Amino acid sequence: MAPARPGRLPDRRDFLRVQAGRRCAMPGFVLQVAPAPENLARPAVRVGFTVSRKVGNAVERNRVRRRLREIARLVIPTRARSDLDYVLVGRQAALGRDFATLQSELVEALKRLKALAPQAPVATP
Repeated sequence: MAPARPGRLPDRRDFLRVQAGRRCAMPGFVLQVAPAPENLARPAVRVGFTVSRKVGNAVERNRVRRRLREIARLVIPTRARSDLDYVLVGRQAALGRDFATLQSELVEALKRLKALAPQAPVATP
């Protein structure tokens, strides 16, 4: 079964708040994290995506955005802390990078930003 889709950051105000937080640059994207507001009911982790015009035309920007959405869907719900909000800023290199490499880079960025969720201990019979 596929992981649940993370929630979305709805407002520009949220993007600006996360932009002021910590960041980690990887070849295909920049990951930004900031603490989530306390007054928010938290059903899921919230993620935002942005790709500037410097990346390319609309087709290329949408392709980068789709790739980032998919790696976030696969990694963030299971590996990221739920008390943080995340923004993935797409880069031109995301178009040519291998999908598995992008996924491992997202895990590495979460690790560098200390945003990895603690792993549940594995029970042995």
